[in-house]
Amino acid sequence: MAFGCKHTIHSHNHHFGWDNSNAPAMTVAPGESVFFETVDSSGGQFKDSSTVEDVVTLDFGKINPVTGPIAIDGAEPGDAIKVTFLDFEPCGWGWTALIPGFGLLTDQFPKPALNIWKYEADNPGASAFGTHAKVPLKPFAGTIGLAPAEAGLHSIVPPRRVGGNMDIRDMSVGTELYLPVEVAGGLFSLGDTHAVQGDGEVCGTAIESQMNVALKFDLVKGAEIAFPHYRTSGPVTNHLDSDGYFVTTGIGPDLFEGARNAVAGMIDLLGKEQGLNATDAYMLCSVCGDLRISEIVDMPNWVVSFYFPRIVFA
Repeated sequence: MAFGCKHTIHSHNHHFGWDNSNAPAMTVAPGESVFFETVDSSGGQFKDSSTVEDVVTLDFGKINPVTGPIAIDGAEPGDAIKVTFLDFEPCGWGWTALIPGFGLLTDQFPKPALNIWKYEADNPGASAFGTHAKVPLKPFAGTIGLAPAEAGLHSIVPPRRVGGNMDIRDMSVGTELYLPVEVAGGLFSLGDTHAVQGDGEVCGTAIESQMNVALKFDLVKGAEIAFPHYRTSGPVTNHLDSDGYFVTTGIGPDLFEGARNAVAGMIDLLGKEQGLNATDAYMLCSVCGDLRISEIVDMPNWVVSFYFPRIVFA
C-alpha cells in the first residue's frame, strides 16, 4: 500500500457536503493508516492550462469535494479521533484564483483572476513558481473533519465544531489533530489540499493543488473535547522565516475591519515597493502572508497585523 498504509480510499469515493447518512466507504480499526486519493478543490474543473475564463464558468456545485467517509471502529459521540499526518504525494502544479463574491476584500476586487503555479512534485523542499514570485511549499489539507450530528446535507464551505473546511496550514506532516465525535464511527472525510497557504487565506484560495495524503487514525475514548485541537511536530513558519517579513497593521474596534485594513495596507506596500499590480499582490498575500492578532486587550482598539515573508522575492 502507498506510504506503507494498510488501506487506500480512491478518489471516486468523494462527496459534496457533510451528511451523517452517507454510508462509509470503509471501516478501519484504531491504529491503522489510510492512503487518501483526493480531488482538488475545484472538483477537477481547473487544469494546468486553465485561463481566467474557467473562473467565470466555475460550477460551484462541484467545489470542495472530500474523499470519504471512513468509519473508525468503536468511535462514539463523546470520543475524539486522533488523526496523524504521515505524508503527502503532490501533483506538481496548483492554482490561485480570485472568485467574485468570495474573499476578505471582495468589494475591492470584483473581477475574476487566475494564477497557475508549477513546482517539483518529488521535492518536498521546493518552491512553487508563478509569474511574479516563488513560494516555499508546505503541503497540507484544508478540509478535514467528521460528520455532524445534525441530520441532512450541510455545506462544506464553513468550518464546524467537528472540523471541516478549517484551512489551517499546520495540518501538515507530523501534526496530530483531535476531532470531537458526534456520530457513531465519526465518518471522517478529507480534501481541499494545498501546496502552501498563508494564515487567513485572505483572497479565498491558496495554492490549491491536488495531493494524496497518508493518515493514521487513533481513538481517544471519553475525550469530551469542545472543538478540534492539534499538536505540531516542530516549527510552523521555518519555511518562510529566513529573510524576515514586511508587516502592515489595521487598528480599530472591529477585528474584521482591522484584518481588512492590514491586508489592504500590504497590497499597497507590495505595489509601491515590489511593483506588483493589486490583483497579483492580493493573491500572493493569500498564498503566503499571515494575519495575526497582535493586541486584543487595550480597549477600545485592537491591533491586527499582516506578515508577508520577504523570501518570496529573494
